[in-house]
Amino acid sequence: MTLARWWRKRIPRYRLIGARCKSCGRIHYPPRAACPYCGGRELESVELPRTGTLESWSVVYSVPGNSRLHAPTLVGLVRLDNGVRIVAELTDADPEDLKEGIRVEAVVRRVAEDGDTGTIAYAVKFRPALKGGGNGGEA
Repeated sequence: MTLARWWRKRIPRYRLIGARCKSCGRIHYPPRAACPYCGGRELESVELPRTGTLESWSVVYSVPGNSRLHAPTLVGLVRLDNGVRIVAELTDADPEDLKEGIRVEAVVRRVAEDGDTGTIAYAVKFRPALKGGGNGGEA
């Protein structure tokens, strides 16, 4: 993804903003121009919960070029507290620490760096929830 495109999509990526379809009422993430469930085009932005439950996860060894420094990566299926499921990278955990059903929380982490300009891109990842709730901020 180009730096310019990354910048345009930063708000949904940093704040977990999804879209609710006014036709069917379902919420999806990331936001799209049309509802992936019914095709409706009347959508409203909705901020998604920053906590949820890990439903499944996997170790990914083959990653895109700009992420190779972070390989292998952990990717999980997270059911947010409002029921929306999203696929997200997992961080701050070893594979042996992960179990289906554990609580996770969103944090902002580095995902890529442009070697030519030194520009760093960030996005939301999920980590096992800290005991006592945590604030979802940078650790």
